[in-house]
Amino acid sequence: MSTALLLTIAVASVLILLLLVIKAKVHPFVALLVVSLLVAIATGIPADNIMKVISAGMGGLLGSITIIIVLGAMLGAIIECSGGAESLAQRLNQALGVKRTVAALTMAAFILGIPVFFEVGFIIVIPLIYGFTKVARVSPLKYGLPMAGVMLTVHVALPTHPGAAAAAGLLGSDMGWLMLLGIVISVPVGVVGYFVAKAMNRRQYQLSVSVLEQLQLAKPEGSQGRGGSELTPGAWLISSLIVVPIVLIVLGTFAHSVLPEGNMLRQVLTLVGTPAIALLIALALSAWLLGLRRGWSRDKLSDLLDRAIPSSAGVILVAGAGGAFGKVLVESGVGKALALSLETINLPLIPAAFLLSLALRASQGSATVAILTTSGLLAEAVTGLSDMQLVLVTLSACFGGLGLSHVNDAGFWVVTRYLGLSVADGLKTWTVLTTAMGLTGFALVWLLSAVL
Repeated sequence: MSTALLLTIAVASVLILLLLVIKAKVHPFVALLVVSLLVAIATGIPADNIMKVISAGMGGLLGSITIIIVLGAMLGAIIECSGGAESLAQRLNQALGVKRTVAALTMAAFILGIPVFFEVGFIIVIPLIYGFTKVARVSPLKYGLPMAGVMLTVHVALPTHPGAAAAAGLLGSDMGWLMLLGIVISVPVGVVGYFVAKAMNRRQYQLSVSVLEQLQLAKPEGSQGRGGSELTPGAWLISSLIVVPIVLIVLGTFAHSVLPEGNMLRQVLTLVGTPAIALLIALALSAWLLGLRRGWSRDKLSDLLDRAIPSSAGVILVAGAGGAFGKVLVESGVGKALALSLETINLPLIPAAFLLSLALRASQGSATVAILTTSGLLAEAVTGLSDMQLVLVTLSACFGGLGLSHVNDAGFWVVTRYLGLSVADGLKTWTVLTTAMGLTGFALVWLLSAVL
């Protein structure tokens, strides 16, 4: 199939998806499956392989995020209903004010994003976002957009994550310089994202009913102490419980990198440092410290955790369907066709790396796949470049993977669902935000290439 036809099918599939979701009001899960099927048929994927590809795309993504989303939802439900998130929010708001609190949480999200995968980190901070939203009486977008933006920036740009680390290996970039320059560039990119998100929050967005309901959750019975006095958990306890999974993940990563193979401590830390186990430990601690120890019955706690599962099911299904759509686009050859067509233009390497990665990101959804594919395509072209130029080409590809997060990206659905955005508003906010931040990162990389 010709490149032009493949690209036409890709554009048409996105337009059909948007029409189904925005105009026809079809549920995103169903719409994504329908469009995946249409693309598979149109691009000539054999009939007996179509459902295998769709299932592989959905299953591959759900295998990595389902446990995390469910455990994160349960942890968030306990923190929310204990009143702990509001307690922490009130403490910080009193100390800093709302405007400074948004900036402080964005900086915290930057640090959190260095060791923790984007989706995992965002799910961990969701209780905080909801708690601050209720206390400050503002939209969750005020906190959620800049925090999510800066976490995704760190996820694509630093070699603590698979995309940048693998790209460095493919292109032969120095890992130390990549980490250093990645941080140096990510900081101003995060600042730009903060102000872009601030500008977006000047207008009002209609939030989903499910998110509005979560923002109005009442404290459960048992949060009152003897004599009717509040037993709201303190800010330090809530902070510690949120930090627990982060610390465990960091320790697991550190142990895997530093300790020798076969070392017992390495094996233990690697196990407890996996995101699912780290969240499970944090959930157990929260259930005891925020619930059972404060007078909740086991039935009350079980009922609360049961109610947390349906709220996460929508996010899981839509994200999985997004993974299926992305897999079909990859198998159809759309991404490769885009990459090859851009490669023939013979641009300088730094803008070529950015545009290749951005096009691949837009065509198949995954930032990591976009970065890796771009690095593989440019592996021979970078021969003879200096160490610093290699690092800059790598970063250019990484920031290309940051932009144009839209309907074929599972992360788009995670962010928009948790923040209560419609698809149309998600495109106006999250897609624009990630693209603005990606362009800023590329501009800074290109500027550095002229100076260094």
